[in-house]
Parts: sequence; C-alpha cells; structure tokens
Amino acid sequence: MNTASLPSELQKLSDYYKTGATLSYAFRRKQLLALKAAVQQYEKEIHDALYTDLKKSPEEAYASETGLVISEINYVLANLRKWMKPEIVATDMVNLPSRSTIYRDPLGVVLIIAPFNYPMQLLLKPLVGAIAGGNCAVLKPSELTSATTTVVNKIIRETFPPSYIRVVEGDGAEVIPAMFSAFRFDHIFYTGSTTVGKIIYKQAAEQLIPVTLELGGKSPCIIEEDADLQVAARRIAIGKFTNTGQTCIAPDYLLIKSSVKERFLGYLVAAIEKFYSSDPASSYEYGKIVNERQFDRLTGYLQHGKIIYGGRHDRAALFISPTIIDEVDQESELMKQEIFGPLLPVLTYDDSMEAMQIVQLNPQPLAFYLFSHSKQKASEWISRIPFGSGCINNTIWHFTNPHLPFGGVGNSGLGSYHGKYSFHTFTRAKSVMKTPTWFDPAIKYPPLKGKLKLFKWVIR
Repeated sequence: MNTASLPSELQKLSDYYKTGATLSYAFRRKQLLALKAAVQQYEKEIHDALYTDLKKSPEEAYASETGLVISEINYVLANLRKWMKPEIVATDMVNLPSRSTIYRDPLGVVLIIAPFNYPMQLLLKPLVGAIAGGNCAVLKPSELTSATTTVVNKIIRETFPPSYIRVVEGDGAEVIPAMFSAFRFDHIFYTGSTTVGKIIYKQAAEQLIPVTLELGGKSPCIIEEDADLQVAARRIAIGKFTNTGQTCIAPDYLLIKSSVKERFLGYLVAAIEKFYSSDPASSYEYGKIVNERQFDRLTGYLQHGKIIYGGRHDRAALFISPTIIDEVDQESELMKQEIFGPLLPVLTYDDSMEAMQIVQLNPQPLAFYLFSHSKQKASEWISRIPFGSGCINNTIWHFTNPHLPFGGVGNSGLGSYHGKYSFHTFTRAKSVMKTPTWFDPAIKYPPLKGKLKLFKWVIR
C-alpha cells in the first residue's frame, strides 16, 4: 500500500465497521469458516513458503503454523455462540431488584503486527480472535519472511474484502509509524522483541490506543536433581531447537543442579543427534536462521563461553548447528539478551536460593520451565518467580493448549490470548444494569438526614 493512500484506505475499514456488518454471530462464523477453508486450500503453498523463509519441513510447518491456526479456528467455532451471549451477573443489595448484565462489544479496527519466526501462525491466530470478536483488521506481516507474506497476502485478498481485512506490507520501521499518523486504530496487537514493543507502546500511548504486547525474554529452564534426565533432555532439545531456536518461548538457558550436570548433558547431546543427526546442516528436521543480520548476531555470542557441543556455522547457508555453551559469564551479552537462536548456555547451582538469584537477574521471563518430581519444589518456584506461562516437566507445549491464556508479564508482555482469551482481548466488557420502575423506595432520595444508620446496614 502506498503510504500516501493510507488515510483513505484505512478509513474504509472504519466505515465498514460502522455499518454493523461484523456484529452478528452468523457473519463471524462465516468468516472463520472462510479463513479455515483458505488455509487448507493453500496449505502446500504455505509450507513451501515456510521452507523458503526458514527451511521448515512440511511436518514442522503444520505442527507449528497451519495446524495451530486450524485448531484455533475449530475451537473458536465450537464456543463462539456461547461466548457472545450476554453474561448475567449478581446484583448487590443496594440495587435490587435490578438485573445486571455484561455484554462483549467489538473494539473496531485492530492492527495485528507479526514477527518473522512463525510468520503465518502469529499473524493469523490473533486474526481468528479479531474476527471472533466482530472487528475489522489490518495485518502487518514481517518483511523478513517475504515468501510467507506473499502467500498470506494472497489468502487474505481472495477471502475477504479489503474494507474488512487487509494486509499492509513493507518495512515495519516505516509503515507502522505511517499508519499511526494516518489513522487511529482501536487496538494494537504486537508480537516481537521487547525493544520494538516499547516503541509500539509509546506510539500507541500518544493516541490512548490499548495494546496487547507479546514479547520475549530470557526464559529459564531449571533441572533439579530428582528430574527424569532422559525425558528432560528430549523435551528440552525439542523446545530449544525447533525452528532453529527462533521461538520466543524456547528455553533460553539451562540452570542445572551441579550433581546431575554431566549425566544430563550426555542425554541432551544424544537427544540432539537423534532428532537432527550428527550432521544437522543436511538434516530434514533442522531449519536455518532467517537472515544474515540475525546470523551475525548469534555467531557473535559464540565467544562468550566454552563450546562443549556444536558451534558449527555457515553464513552462506544461514546455518548454525545446535550448540551448548558452558562456563558462561553471567555479565556477558549472551546472558543479558534473549538469544533467539540455537545456542544453549549452561549454568549450575547447588541450592535453590542460588538458583532463584540467578533467575532473578533476568526478571519476568515470558516462559519458565522446571524439571522435577517434587510438588514442593514446583510450588516454591511457581510462587516465587513471576513469569508469563510455563511447564513442569515439559517445554513450549503449553502454547498449544487453547484453554490456557498465553502472554507475558512486565518486560515480557502485556495482555494474553488463545481461545476464549483471544475473544476477550478483541472485545470490551460493557456493563448494563436494568432497573424496574415498580419498586422505587424513598430511602434513595433526599432528604437524607437521619438515614445514616440505614445506609450503613445496606451498604457494606
């Protein structure tokens, strides 16, 4: 879209929303079914594009992108009618016999900004919530995954009128400020880095636009001495090296009880080689880094500790092998910045207090993982460490559960989505109290003198 035409083009979405066309259950259901059909129709093209952009196999592409979008649509379709019904709530004694109801209103025209790591899923999954909520939407895909953006743009153009849902392409640093200048959105949903999230938040604040920020952070993975080390190794390997580590909820670093470190690392190396072979550069299962800028950033971290496994890289192929780094300086950039790649630093601890102090050096992570069979240890960690969401004896799979809200806390994000939580994110609670006229006690009206004791009895 030419930035000069942005005001008029974006205004068309606002005009369409104001017609009320998006409000009915029938309309929302029809659009969700249309989106599902389009994703299924273009599944092969989507998977081919994801291979071009990130070297994802069709299986990984389905499990982490198209399949999750279809699953989300199915879940929303099964529950949308119930979610849309006004909710009758209790009424306090002061207002009896009134009737109190909460309605869920659409927000209007929303902007969804997606990152490069899951360029289809993280664009369309929020869109499902926006459609379910009765909104119009503008989609801003990542400029770093051009093949996927082309296919997604094709799907949106063929499925929806541009006055309802449209894609705006281009460099985010140029296009997003231009859209903010041209139009006031009713909500902004951003997934990406904390650095850019702060910029989005600041720009939105100038117009009092509400935001949902799905950011990142250094998600710790704790391995207690009572953990099942072989199972932990497999689940950590898949959580860390899926999508070549370019996953916001991937374990960012390991914090291992000293007594089990060597045994665990042996299991971890075995799991990596079973999943990706001893030559991951030619593995069907292993992807690539998105571009040279990210590659250079990641390879710069290789000097920040002792490489005890992996470390191979090829800039021409954008390849970095699964890498385990020991003897890491906690003051290095490797331990201060979200890694977002296939490098896994290893730290050790001897007691829980020491471990908690290490985790608190990078507070409010997006995800938190603990491997232990102790309910007491799990309870202590969960109660002591603020984090967005996480797993006990698993990694990353909580993201796929539509019954759980997904989101960060503090530096790792603001707001949540998935399933019903997406519906709530893209709607606003509107409270209405209806009072009958047949009961109108004089106590509520002046003169009030002498009614204090009665007020204290009623209002409590």
